[in-house]
Amino acid sequence: MKLGVCYYPEHWPESWCSRDAARMVELGISCARIGEFAWSRIEPERGKFDFEWLDRAVECLHSAGLRIVMGTPTAAPPKWLVDEYPSVLPHGADGKSRRFGSRRHCRFSSRDWLRESRRIVEIVAHRYGNHPGIVGWQTDNEYGCHGTTLSWGLEDRDAFREWLAKRYATIEALNTAWANVFWSQEVTDFDQVELTNLTVAEANPAARLDFWEFSSSQVASYNRAQCDLIRRHSPGRWITHNFMGFANDFDHWKVADDLDFVAWDSYPIESLSCVPFFTGDEKLRFAETSHPDIASFHHDLYRALGRGRFWIMEQQPGPVNWADWNPVPKPGMVRLWTWEAFAHGADVVSYFRWRQADFAQEQHHTGLNLPHAHELSPGGHEVQQVSRDLQNLDADLETVQAPVTIVHDFASYWALQIQPQGDDYRFEEIMFRWYEAVRRLGIDVDFVRPGADLKGYKLVLAPALVQVDADAIRAFESADGLVLYGPRCGSRCEQFKIPANLPPGPLGDLTGVCVIQVASLRPGLEFAVSGSVNGKAICWREYVETSAETLASFANGGLALTAKHNHHYLACWPDADLLNEVIAMLATKAGLHTTDLPDFIRLRRRGDVVFAFNYGTENWNLPDSAQLLFGERTLRPQDFAAFSYADPATPSLTRQ
Repeated sequence: MKLGVCYYPEHWPESWCSRDAARMVELGISCARIGEFAWSRIEPERGKFDFEWLDRAVECLHSAGLRIVMGTPTAAPPKWLVDEYPSVLPHGADGKSRRFGSRRHCRFSSRDWLRESRRIVEIVAHRYGNHPGIVGWQTDNEYGCHGTTLSWGLEDRDAFREWLAKRYATIEALNTAWANVFWSQEVTDFDQVELTNLTVAEANPAARLDFWEFSSSQVASYNRAQCDLIRRHSPGRWITHNFMGFANDFDHWKVADDLDFVAWDSYPIESLSCVPFFTGDEKLRFAETSHPDIASFHHDLYRALGRGRFWIMEQQPGPVNWADWNPVPKPGMVRLWTWEAFAHGADVVSYFRWRQADFAQEQHHTGLNLPHAHELSPGGHEVQQVSRDLQNLDADLETVQAPVTIVHDFASYWALQIQPQGDDYRFEEIMFRWYEAVRRLGIDVDFVRPGADLKGYKLVLAPALVQVDADAIRAFESADGLVLYGPRCGSRCEQFKIPANLPPGPLGDLTGVCVIQVASLRPGLEFAVSGSVNGKAICWREYVETSAETLASFANGGLALTAKHNHHYLACWPDADLLNEVIAMLATKAGLHTTDLPDFIRLRRRGDVVFAFNYGTENWNLPDSAQLLFGERTLRPQDFAAFSYADPATPSLTRQ
């Protein structure tokens, strides 16, 4: 468990660097990320390089004992490059080219951009690849940020056509896959294929899904090219990328396959403000702390993507600048978020940024130091406390397998964006709410990709797996725990068609369910559910036939929850009461130890150590059987504690 910080030597007088580096070490910081937005300083004109300032910064930080993470500077190409190659600029869904003057003004389909970005990555990797101070690399910065995964220009269209030709080989195969006979959309050549924006009515959903998969593959191949160059010139160093919260535009699993581990950028308060599915009451209640599950959801997801390892590359250190509203976190929250990341397995928590900028777009984004000054901000003082905490918590924190896992599929997000069928049907919401329901029982959660081994998990959740391939079926068949499938699972086959045997398609035999028709429910239209569990169906309801056991039914007729052996099917979007009862019933059936927690308390176990976090406004007492390791038995608001269970009968988690 280490601390880091994002540092921008190009933003400050060079004479400040040695003092900054010494103060970082004093604060307990051991690593610094640099360079990810420095292209215009590295290469102010084509072929004219100025590395001296960066050389001195690297030596300064290294001499102070800091480990350096070098970022490839491709997230913000310089003006001279854009002027020379306007084709690098991405195009919005309106077909218009975006302009220079911000960041991420580049697109993955531009041949000029691919060549130029590889050129600068190779130059930087060659210069610093064997420097003893460089311990690792970050590729680019926040792929897909600002809606830049999809681009809608002519070069994107041409690259899409090439991708389709390789995928389908013949135009007849494409016409069949897309069902182009509908609305007379048949084409006779791949060069007739157009992008799916600016159509009069809804564009072909199969074409849209292919365009999304194509765009996602572009991100993965782009990242792979950077990784290959770095490994060639910087052997023995690791490579990561900093992903974002609630970001699903590309398949993160496939990008992560080429990384040594993953990182993500944690801005919990702003995520609460910007994500539309949180209620007004939630946004107000947790405005200064964030919802208790936003950060942890992503810790667990990115730990899975990183095959057991992850960093926080950018941790919110105070109020920031980019949400609709940007409150000051309550005192103690920066410290709590840091320890929560460690509790979920983070190797490093790195804060954005060392010093608040007094210029440009991020003037209101706080850092660990005040602008202009060598003086800690309130968040900086909390990091100082974390550094003291790390010296005082003496515990063996092993990575363990959770008893519950959630199957997470980015392509299902694309499918539900393409045809939501209901205005408020959101992939990210149903995934989050199922996760929240498990965590409110004090149970830890893992994530897995579709088709991953499910053995050893006592409860497997698939809230929204729209397409189910052969690998996923084999994994579900071999699961030795209980499995719960959510509505719309298996509802589309590969070419975005309704399965021949009707949804849930390949899951039909496992679940004994056949979906005859579906209904999206506007707010206020609800259906009562009763039986082994009780609550309401909101947002979505399915009408099913089944040979399975009925566990709950709709009050006006129809099956809501079924079971066939260890496979369960929930034929609706459950309200909070119904979801909580379903998860609690299955947890009990699976033999899991649950804890009756207030909704503002969360627990997380690492090895034999249990961490408790208080997001609320009132105290909470640790269980009587808890043996305190750190903190106090009375857990105050915005504080954390660590303990072990005195009762050896308390179930521990399975070691990985």
